Amino acid sequence: MSETISKRKREHIEVINRDPMVDRQGGFFDAIQLQHRALPEIDLQDVDPSVTVMGKTLSFPLLISSMTGGDDNLVRKVNRNLATAAQITGVAMGLGSQRVMLQQPEAEASFQVRDVAPDILLLGNLGAIQLNNGVTSEQVQDMLLRVQADALFLHLNPLQEAVQPEGDTNFAGLAARIGQLQAALPVPVVLKEVGAGLSVRDIELGISQGIQWFDVAGRGGTSWARIEQHRRKDDGQLGFTLQDWGIPTPVAMQQARPYMQQANFIASGGLRDGLDLIKSVIIGGCLGGIAKPLLAPAMESTEAVVAVIESLKKEFVTAMFLLSVQNVADLRLNNALLMPHCQPN
Repeated sequence: MSETISKRKREHIEVINRDPMVDRQGGFFDAIQLQHRALPEIDLQDVDPSVTVMGKTLSFPLLISSMTGGDDNLVRKVNRNLATAAQITGVAMGLGSQRVMLQQPEAEASFQVRDVAPDILLLGNLGAIQLNNGVTSEQVQDMLLRVQADALFLHLNPLQEAVQPEGDTNFAGLAARIGQLQAALPVPVVLKEVGAGLSVRDIELGISQGIQWFDVAGRGGTSWARIEQHRRKDDGQLGFTLQDWGIPTPVAMQQARPYMQQANFIASGGLRDGLDLIKSVIIGGCLGGIAKPLLAPAMESTEAVVAVIESLKKEFVTAMFLLSVQNVADLRLNNALLMPHCQPN
């Protein structure tokens, strides 16, 4: 089973690299226009983009979103380059799915990054569906302890599982098991989609089960339905037909706005530059998650990843300056920074 998982994860990377249409380039953040200030009345050098999330200080609100799991030399290289760059630049990172660790203990090496990233906010990762397959809270806690994770991404991917040739689609009764897991863990569970978005009902179910963190991970970026279609052996079009299924990230964040006093939200899905990142914070994100733009650099070197992150940070800080905002706290949910037609109802 573990060899099958690792093979699948490598195939995912290969598909992403050969099919540019996997990145759907929804551009949904383009509809959000920001209020330029010709007289910002602040010094660019005084802009402070740092944030504190889950007790960890980040240089700016960037999350390197989860990309790949499995036990493979390529996965090890990607994870270590991402983690080393995260440590150098002071940003957060989510690991790929750690399911393989539950079946193959030696796979832990693919996820061990604390030696190169001792200080970062690090999130472990497991598919929520595994809770319906007998995985216990004790196993999950052990998995997180072994990689010294600060929190757990519990990902929801019904669309991907429905298209995946070997997909598992038994999501029945999962919410209660998610609540039981959160109650048993000493770290936060972050309920996360993988590119189709969280609806209001999903958020309400999560909150009812004690979840305080959500990553909406909406439509607009990488399409896992399209990726899995490439792996199907039939002549159907299921994954292509559903490749743009889901809730665009800005829409998911807008729908989540009434719940932002009760819970914390991460905006990911389709973010491609520092402007998308700052918009994601303005509309309520504690962090903005970016994955695809960092995958190719991570396959190259740590230095290549650092260069992309530094570029994102420069864009983010420059936008703060042009909005006349000196700190991130003054960005979040600040409708005055949006052009009138872009403001939530």
